[in-house]
Amino acid sequence: MTAVEGNVVDIPTDDGTADAYLAHPGDGNAYPGVLFYMDAFGLRPQLRAMADRLAGAGYTVLVPNVFHRHGRAPVVELPGFIDAQARPELFRHLGPIMRSLTPERAMRDAGAYLRWLGNCAAVADGPVGVTGYCMGAALALRTAGAYPDRVAAAAGFHGGNLATEEPQSPHLVAGQVTAEVYFGHADRDPGMPPEQQERLAAALAGAGVRHRCEVYAGAHHGYTQADTSAYDPEATERHWEELLGLLKRTL
Repeated sequence: MTAVEGNVVDIPTDDGTADAYLAHPGDGNAYPGVLFYMDAFGLRPQLRAMADRLAGAGYTVLVPNVFHRHGRAPVVELPGFIDAQARPELFRHLGPIMRSLTPERAMRDAGAYLRWLGNCAAVADGPVGVTGYCMGAALALRTAGAYPDRVAAAAGFHGGNLATEEPQSPHLVAGQVTAEVYFGHADRDPGMPPEQQERLAAALAGAGVRHRCEVYAGAHHGYTQADTSAYDPEATERHWEELLGLLKRTL
């Protein structure tokens, strides 16, 4: 593992300044860029640790606070460990914030994040990868569809509601995606039932997108998040193998 530097950066967007965490190898060289989309619990030590691990594999990783319109991270005060008992109260606060991040706002922001990466001295020339967790999985897919000229790889892990029957369902962008795509679904995730898994895979296949969608048996929604009760170490390591393999192939 390469020694990693990490620091907070501010990104100008059309709707104000987004705070973000930037991690990259500390040798002064430029590396392929990766846009890392948070889960609903937001930019916190767990996500910074994940970004550091990804950066140590040879990438410059940007983790924006996608809830920046509601303040700098942490937007909602979090316990050190998020168990099942803590979730209802947290989502009482997070629910309205999540709903306020419309696809249009999210993709305006995505353009700002990608422009910032394109101007960052620590980022090598060329396309970027995008990875997202929980709600971030939908943002990753939408970004690949909205900016196909910039995104060469898109991954999503334990994402929910990726292929609903709603008119703005994330899977409907499949026809605009040129990236290679990977999804690691959680087996025990009511937000991504088999019918949605099948609808997503069919949309990607129908659009000719290079993709692989897999179900992680026994894993719960949020399986990569070590500061929650959903954490599954085995599924998490599988996620790292798949993500790093995808980025190596495409970037």
